[in-house]
Amino acid sequence: MKNVEIFKIENGYINKKIDPGINVIEEIQSLRKEKNAVILAHYYQESEIQDIADFVGDSLDLSRKAATTDADIIVFSGVHFMAETAKILSPQKKVLIPDLMAGCSLADSCPAEEFSAFKEQHPDHMVVSYVNTTAEIKAMTDIVCTSTNAYHIINSLPEDQKIIFAPDRNLGNYINSITGRNMVVWQGACHVHEEFSLERILELKKENKEAKIIAHPECEKPVQLVADHIGSTSSLLKYTQENDANTFIVATESGILHQMKLASPHKHFIAAPPKDSTCACNDCKYMKLISLNKIYNTLKYEQPEILMEEKLMKKAEVSIRRMLEISDKLGI
Repeated sequence: MKNVEIFKIENGYINKKIDPGINVIEEIQSLRKEKNAVILAHYYQESEIQDIADFVGDSLDLSRKAATTDADIIVFSGVHFMAETAKILSPQKKVLIPDLMAGCSLADSCPAEEFSAFKEQHPDHMVVSYVNTTAEIKAMTDIVCTSTNAYHIINSLPEDQKIIFAPDRNLGNYINSITGRNMVVWQGACHVHEEFSLERILELKKENKEAKIIAHPECEKPVQLVADHIGSTSSLLKYTQENDANTFIVATESGILHQMKLASPHKHFIAAPPKDSTCACNDCKYMKLISLNKIYNTLKYEQPEILMEEKLMKKAEVSIRRMLEISDKLGI
């Protein structure tokens, strides 16, 4: 592999102007082959980024797919904790993220020091953490879960097992409601999923009486209560493909609508609106920091790179591997 020029990272990314005469997409394709790189794009990325990715999906699925490839470089078009997870599962690969400032309000809502103190207050509790957490939280976790397998992971544990669930309070309370558990729930939340307006969703339903309302379990309970289907991002996508309805009001980040339209071009998808009446959809400000130009510069200069201490990575990996073992055993 050729030596690459090192550029100073400013504001979280390589802020180097790109020659307006080049075709960025073609250059990305060329660099990807030259460097044996794989590009991952989360469902919440801009549609143009999803279209050039090798794999599009939810965070953990992307990391698992990347780990099975023979790529030398992983470019993770998503947020920081996702790139961390990819590095944990593929420590021998170089993992790049186009913008280090692409964080996550949910992961940020669970600071490691505060959570450590909280955990000490519940010494007889097992910790189950949502994958939307930092590596530091995963290292304090017994089993990681996703919105897809959280129900199954919790149900696999003994009924008398005391559990701390972190960090999302809406997902945790939802799992409590459908399992009959009484988990201690950390009070974290996602800025996207807590901003949906129930009133405006119901107005849309009146205007589209045959529409199905579908919602992510990170949404607040009032939104969940009016939903025809609650599920992970991949579950919502699958539901729109299999359900006979032609119109769907979608209460999750609007980036998923691109895949829904590709899978069911004859159907109509409406992004559920947030409480801010000036906006018609709800976007993750962190996901939208990633751009094609940043991906190009990241591939060209192989920066910014995700770097973590080996000790932290190994501790964090344990909780992820436990989840994968349970999921494999349950066939999910």
